[in-house]
Amino acid sequence: MTRKLPIIALATAPGKSGVGVIRLSGPDITAITHALFQKALIPRQASLLTLRDSGGLTIDQLLAIYFAAPASFTGEDVLELQCHGGPQLLELVMKRCLELGKKWGLAIAQPGEFTLRAYLNNKIDLAQAEAIADLIDAQSEAAVRGAARSLQGEFSNDINSLIEEITQLRILVESTLDFPEEEIEFLESAQARERLSTVISKLLALRQSAKQGKILRDGIVLVLAGAPNVGKSSLLNRLAGEEVAIVTPVAGTTRDRVKESISIDGVPMHIIDTAGLRNTSDEVEVKGIERSWDSIRSADLVIFLQDSTNVSNEVSALREQVLKVAPTSIPVLEVFNKVDLLPPTKNGDDGAIYISAKTGIGIDGLKQKILEAVGWGSAQEGVVIARRRHLDCLDRAAEHLINSEKFAEDGNISLELFAEELRLAQDHLGQITGRLLPDELLGKIFSQFCIGK
Repeated sequence: MTRKLPIIALATAPGKSGVGVIRLSGPDITAITHALFQKALIPRQASLLTLRDSGGLTIDQLLAIYFAAPASFTGEDVLELQCHGGPQLLELVMKRCLELGKKWGLAIAQPGEFTLRAYLNNKIDLAQAEAIADLIDAQSEAAVRGAARSLQGEFSNDINSLIEEITQLRILVESTLDFPEEEIEFLESAQARERLSTVISKLLALRQSAKQGKILRDGIVLVLAGAPNVGKSSLLNRLAGEEVAIVTPVAGTTRDRVKESISIDGVPMHIIDTAGLRNTSDEVEVKGIERSWDSIRSADLVIFLQDSTNVSNEVSALREQVLKVAPTSIPVLEVFNKVDLLPPTKNGDDGAIYISAKTGIGIDGLKQKILEAVGWGSAQEGVVIARRRHLDCLDRAAEHLINSEKFAEDGNISLELFAEELRLAQDHLGQITGRLLPDELLGKIFSQFCIGK
């Protein structure tokens, strides 16, 4: 990315709209601004101006707002042009800006380049930068609120607080390395073990909160599995609140995966209705069943649906096969459907999950069981959006802190190893906010942003 040259991009979504915003950013764009409007602009003040083409004809009458560095989103000079939102009109404005800005190297921004410049100029850290993209992509109100908290720096503040506590521990440990005979006295007088235990507790609590945040961001892949005609498609329709899957009494009606995204208590759910699992000679159905097993392997949660009126040894064998194929870390909920066909005395007496996808009996309870199975807490206040990258860093940091605790135990004291494990934990936490991050990973993160952000 040409980070020293000015850049330009459409900051609003393509298509017709009342207003379209074009954004420019660069180390010094006052010359470009003067070339566009033949006047200097007062910082942070909206000006109604006319942009003309090379022949002097009016392109658009627009609002221009100039933000002087460093008081801008990117930390550079920024110019925002609020134009009428016609696609062709915006194209003409972009073309004219590029034409007049060519002398100063004005170029179309790459994906995420505005946010990258904000990060490089210390206006935001990396976790906040990622929160911008997550705020745009949020699929529920809870996800919006979580991303907003991350953008405001709540997640970063927790990370930085942990880094500071580890830093203080490292200072104490490394200042004592030259006095090995005083290791035990040091650990006791400085309450190093107690302080380390506190840091570990805080990190584990933050990791649990981050797991909640990842659920909000990415949603849960929920796979409906079972034999043919147990009501998987009916359950999908019931959860979705509409007829998204074909339901017939004919076995094998669902021959391929049917996907639908819904929200349960603010948590995004990506439900996959799979082909009924059975032995068949139908070549098309065989392909669908193969995809069913693939879906089970990659699920976050599997519902093994059974017909409560027809429990057999074959169903038990199929259940064992599903449990074997599903990853050990993935919960599998056993759910019995068609409870409306059971006598009242047999309706859920054994504590199992009984529902009727046809009538809606037990559906609310099933939704709560789904949330419990994936570890979603009922309280959403304070949850911040997190990514898989953040969880990986937190997991590795926790591993090193736990290792450091072992090297501080009586009979196994080694301040050198203690200090090294603390350093490694600190490095992993620093990667979350971008303090320590390889350039190639940085480029990969920002390449996933939309152009204009």
